[in-house]
Amino acid sequence: MQKRNLWVSATKILSRRLRSTSRFSTNLDPKLQSTKVISCSFHHAGESRVSKSSYGGNIFLANYRKNFCSLDENSGRCWNCGVVAVSKPFLSCDSCKSVQPVHASVDYFQIFGLEKAFEIEDTNLEKTYKDWQKKLHPDLVHMKSEKEKEFAAEQSSRVIDAYSTLRKPLSRAIYLLGLEGIHVDEERTVSDPELLAEILDIREAVDEASDSQSLKQIQGQVQEKLEIWSKSFESAFNKKKFEDAVTSIQRMTYYYRINDEIVKKL
Repeated sequence: MQKRNLWVSATKILSRRLRSTSRFSTNLDPKLQSTKVISCSFHHAGESRVSKSSYGGNIFLANYRKNFCSLDENSGRCWNCGVVAVSKPFLSCDSCKSVQPVHASVDYFQIFGLEKAFEIEDTNLEKTYKDWQKKLHPDLVHMKSEKEKEFAAEQSSRVIDAYSTLRKPLSRAIYLLGLEGIHVDEERTVSDPELLAEILDIREAVDEASDSQSLKQIQGQVQEKLEIWSKSFESAFNKKKFEDAVTSIQRMTYYYRINDEIVKKL
């Protein structure tokens, strides 16, 4: 009888300990080396892996992706009133109107309610940008707490960055590759003699142009080239041929620089 009581007590203690760590532990078979799971982030349905921890022999979720949230982070719940978000992205609370902290798992496309794609069909990019700034601009929360003022400044700045990035094809292309973990070195020289010779000829033509009509004619030719390489990037990106996508971006960069020079002279 005494042994039975000791066993029951030990079971109760173990049960309490398991409940206290239920946020982190899983019921997966310890023999499993890794299993894909859905992200706990409200904004980001990414993937992580479950790995065995040496701490207590338990299995814990290990984060192998950048900007992946921890299990105890209520990223979909308002910090001020506690209401669960009903809309994405969760930049401000629909209930109490409080500005929320920045969550890096929300990408620029999500901020504007767009699909993650090179071609943006939504023509209301500027309108959405202005609508967000009406809710997030720091000047509009001057009567709020210092905490919310800080959130507003960060969110407003991020919306500005998102707008500036998505409205231009080149920066949008670079950002898309960045989301795939691919860095683009815009300063890298392209080893294509024909391209370099063409760029040199166009630059000389721009320097020698004496009137706006000549400059606009050259600009039209540059725009045609940009359109060609933009389509080339889109095709490569959609097919996940990222090396070709980088090549297209590097060529787009040359023509964008020439276009900037033309705009300055007009």
